[in-house]
Amino acid sequence: MTTRLAGGLTVAQVQRRTVRTLVVSQAVGAVGVTIGVATASLLARDISGSETMAGLAQTFQVLGTAAAAYGLARVMRRRGRRVGLVAGYLIGATGAVLAVVAGVVDSMAVLLLGALMLGATTAVNNGSRYAATDLATEEHRARALSVVVWATTVGAVAGPNLTGVGASVARSMGVPELTGGFAIGAVVLVVAAGWVSWRLRPDPLLLAQETAGVVPSAGPEPRGRSWSSFVAVVRDVPAVGAAVVAMACAHAAMVTVMIMTPLHMEHGGAHLEVIGFVISIHVLGMFAFSPLVGWAADRFGRAAVLITGGVVLLVSLALCGLSPEGTSWQIFAGLFLLGVGWSCATVAASTVIADRTPIEARTDVQGTSDMAMALTAAAGGALAGVIVGQLGYPALATFAALLAGAVVVAGAATRRHS
Repeated sequence: MTTRLAGGLTVAQVQRRTVRTLVVSQAVGAVGVTIGVATASLLARDISGSETMAGLAQTFQVLGTAAAAYGLARVMRRRGRRVGLVAGYLIGATGAVLAVVAGVVDSMAVLLLGALMLGATTAVNNGSRYAATDLATEEHRARALSVVVWATTVGAVAGPNLTGVGASVARSMGVPELTGGFAIGAVVLVVAAGWVSWRLRPDPLLLAQETAGVVPSAGPEPRGRSWSSFVAVVRDVPAVGAAVVAMACAHAAMVTVMIMTPLHMEHGGAHLEVIGFVISIHVLGMFAFSPLVGWAADRFGRAAVLITGGVVLLVSLALCGLSPEGTSWQIFAGLFLLGVGWSCATVAASTVIADRTPIEARTDVQGTSDMAMALTAAAGGALAGVIVGQLGYPALATFAALLAGAVVVAGAATRRHS
C-alpha cells in the first residue's frame, strides 16, 4: 500500500514535483549566472584600467562559489533545501546589483564583492542536482540528478546571447552598458528564488530526513562540524572519497583547458564568431547529453560511467594537445569531448556521493565536495595562464591529462569499494 503524506501526496509524487521545480529554477538561475559572464572581465578591465586585473572578477566568483557551497550546506542541513536554495539565489541577486553599482561608481572593490556574492548562484545551481536525489529511488537517482544538470543548458545558451539586450536595458537605465547584463541577472535570480520558495514544498531533504527518522539539530553547531562530518564519511566510505577526487579532477581538467582555448585559437587568427561557436559546442557537450549519461549510470553502474568519463577526457585532451593554433577539426572535437567527459564524470561521481553518504551527513559531504571542486578549478585556472605563457597550449593539455588520469584511477577505486 502506498503511504500518503499530509496533503494526500505520495513520496513519488513529491519527487516528481521536486524535479520539475528544480528544472525550471536551474534553467532560470543559469541565465542569471551566465548573462554577465561575457561582460564581467570587460567591466573589470574598464574599472581597473588594467587588462591584468580583468580576470579578477571571475576568480572572485569562483571563490564565492566555494564559500557558498560550504555555507549553504550548513543552512540546508538545519533548514532544508528550500531555505538554502532561496538564500543562495537572493545572495547572488544582491551580488548582481552590486556589479551594477560598481559600474556606476567606478569601484573595483564593489565589483569584486558583487562577484563574490554572485558565486552563490553557481553554488545553488550545483546544489540543486543533489536536491533532485533526496527522495529518488536508487535505480532512478542518476537520472533525476542528470535531468536537473541538463536544464542548465537553457541558461548557459540563452544567457550570453542576452548581452545585446542587457546593453539596451543599461542605456534605458542610464548606467554603463556593460552592467546591463547584471541588472537583468538580478531580476532573473529573484524570480528563481520566488519560484523555489513557492514550489519546493514539501521540502525534499526534510521529508527524506523525516522518513529516515533523522531529526535536524536545533541548537548551535560545534565549530568545524561540517568538515568533521565530511572527513568521517570519507574515512568510513572510501567510494565517497574517490568520487570527490574524481569530480574535482574532472572539473579542474575541463576548466584549465576551456579558459585558455580562446587564446590558443586567437593566436592562429581564428575569428571571435568561430571561437564563440567552439565554446558553444563545448557547453553542448557538458549539459545536453546528461540525461543519457544519467540513464547509463543507472543502467551500467556509476563506476563504469565515471571511468568512461575519464577516458573521454583523455581522448579530448589528446586532440586539444595536437590541435594547431587557430581553427581545426581537432579543437572542435576536443572541446566537445571535453564537455562530454566532464558530464560523465560529474553525473556519475555526484550520484556515488548521493548513494553512499548517510542522510544525516548528506549536506555536509555534498557542500564540502562542491567547495573542493570549485577550489581545485580555481587553482587550475590560475596555473593555466602560467603554463601556456611559459610552455604553450600542448603542455597545458598534458597537465590536464594527468588530472583526467586521476579520474580513471578514482573511478576504478569507486568500483573496488562498491
